Amino acid sequence: MPPEVVNIGLTVIGVPPALIDKRRPFSCTKPTGLDGPMEHVEAELFTDGGNNAVVRLPGRRFPGVLIQGDSLSILRSDVAEVVQALDQGDVAGARETAGLLLADLDALLTRYSAALEAHKTPRPY
Repeated sequence: MPPEVVNIGLTVIGVPPALIDKRRPFSCTKPTGLDGPMEHVEAELFTDGGNNAVVRLPGRRFPGVLIQGDSLSILRSDVAEVVQALDQGDVAGARETAGLLLADLDALLTRYSAALEAHKTPRPY
């Protein structure tokens, strides 16, 4: 079964408000390349759209994992917690937090692998 093809908007932060066409969501009044507000692309959605969707963008051989901003922030906080524990000499605390972080990443990798397998797509690793 092929992945579902969906239209998504990609946003780039720092777009001048004058470029955004408020009459048409997810569009701008002139194309501005990497500095533009959003570009419509067709992407292949390998999983549901949850917090860590597996998506293949145009021009990419393999899909990637789209991580929501809040989930990315949590990941970063977990890594910072490991670093802080190590700085304080708390190896046991660092190991515990790192173990939880590893379990979360393993679950993400398992979801990614299962999505590729379900769509008969080889893994990039």
